[in-house]
Amino acid sequence: MRRYRWWIGGGVILFVAVLAAVFVFSGPGNRPGPLRPPGPPGVGPLTIVTLGDSTLSGEGAGAYTPDTNGSNGDWCHRSPEAAVFETHVPGITAKVNLACSGAKSAQVGLGDAKQWTELSQAEQLANLVKDHRVAAVVIAVGANDDPQFSALVTQCFQSWFLSGNAPCSTSISAGWQDRINAMVPKVASAVADVKTVLARAGYEPGDYQLVLQSYASPIGPDVPPDLQNLNGCPFRTEDLRWVSDQGVTALSQGIARAAAQTGARFLDLARAGRGHEACSGGPDPSREWFSRLTLQLNDLTDADRATHALQESFHPNANGHAEIGRCLTEFLATALPSAACLAGPDGNLHAAATVSG
Repeated sequence: MRRYRWWIGGGVILFVAVLAAVFVFSGPGNRPGPLRPPGPPGVGPLTIVTLGDSTLSGEGAGAYTPDTNGSNGDWCHRSPEAAVFETHVPGITAKVNLACSGAKSAQVGLGDAKQWTELSQAEQLANLVKDHRVAAVVIAVGANDDPQFSALVTQCFQSWFLSGNAPCSTSISAGWQDRINAMVPKVASAVADVKTVLARAGYEPGDYQLVLQSYASPIGPDVPPDLQNLNGCPFRTEDLRWVSDQGVTALSQGIARAAAQTGARFLDLARAGRGHEACSGGPDPSREWFSRLTLQLNDLTDADRATHALQESFHPNANGHAEIGRCLTEFLATALPSAACLAGPDGNLHAAATVSG
């Protein structure tokens, strides 16, 4: 009986001790604060943000926002049909496009560099996180640095136009890898600046996804002869093949190196456009994912706009941005460090767990 009383007394003492502990840790002045929502810190909607150049700004998709279609010198050409607006990530309720056509790495990173009057995209991101919870940042940049991809396209056009010239690939290929090697640290620096902005705002690496995306070839060798002219794709076949098979592939490999150096995930688009490049559809351009040679005739009547009349040429069109957005959505849903956007059996782009070949 005495042993039974001892057990009862011990239980009462233990119960009182537990109550005291609960009061100490949960009582007045010690109650835990509201639970922080999972994911990014701060306030506002869960958001996906794109930074970079024309590949993500929406160049080629049309319907550009008035403030980025020449207003006050801003030609960033942001489109409501850009890839970010074609993503559908569960939980994401806001989609923000800070990418600007023609941007170089310096304008994406921190600093004083401007593109079409706009300040650093990293600085714009710093303002955004004040009232948005950024869950994913997608960056595409580098082609406008040392590779000067748009100048490459112009050079290849000149090679076609002047029949006595050698193929553009002959002169470009010799120094192409050197250009890419010079680009890599600039891209890595821009990505590091983006990470710095988020760290200053209280973000931990696990609070958000950081993706560095490469480029798809807008042109390929399967262009009908009757479109290898000013009506479509004025390039020599050997140059079309070099850009598709070698130029863009090497460029993507350089972007992959920058991703590895900065801890970003890598999405390879080098083969994303195969079979859907500009002019590949022949008489049916609706199956193409890239714009052909595009001249905005109305712009030629305005001196301020005339120099931008060809700006849309050889970029992902609305179909292309939709496909890139689909692939990006799939990639963000995985834990893969890298993937490639490749056409699946259904003909659409999907994130494949490979970046080789």
